[in-house]
Amino acid sequence: MTTAQAIKFESQDQGEETARADIYGLLATLLYAPPSQTLLDTIAAAPVQGDSGLELTWAELVAVCKSAQQEAVREEYEQLFIGVGKPEVMLYGSYYLSGFLMEKPLAELRTDLMQLGLQRSDDVVESEDHLATLCEVMRYLIASDDVVNANLITQKKFFSDHMQAWVVECCNAIEASPNARFYKPVARLARQFFEVEMQAFDMSLD
Repeated sequence: MTTAQAIKFESQDQGEETARADIYGLLATLLYAPPSQTLLDTIAAAPVQGDSGLELTWAELVAVCKSAQQEAVREEYEQLFIGVGKPEVMLYGSYYLSGFLMEKPLAELRTDLMQLGLQRSDDVVESEDHLATLCEVMRYLIASDDVVNANLITQKKFFSDHMQAWVVECCNAIEASPNARFYKPVARLARQFFEVEMQAFDMSLD
């Protein structure tokens, strides 16, 4: 089962934690690189139910995927996040937290990742503060069998230390871009999900 097929917000047998991990995993995939046509078609065929903010933004993404073509989405991704020179929209935490890339927030993140026993793979070109990488770390902290690190306390601390201060601003920047078509609903889904996460973390472990 693919990540997109697994996202069923109302499903009781799936479990909330699995759904959270699935959304983080899907966002990581969509933000790290342009999606394949197979993934676009899979999202387009995914179930849509419910009227919560998160469910409505998911329905919007499903609707956009019904007509999305891989090549057009690839061109949009490159225009938004790669570009010539400075990308139109930055996906790196250091940029939002310090105004520059490869700054102190990245060094602090690398220290925390090392303490979690995580390190960047040799075939990954993006720095660790890329939003896709951070989403993948969160997916790991939710879904992993690591009994030491995969727990709510670690999730809350990692999200608070490395994501909470800037991810909504990043999503807003994507949505505000006149060149965002496919990635506009991706950004809306991400922002809605991150806001739900913030509210849940605020209510937990206090």
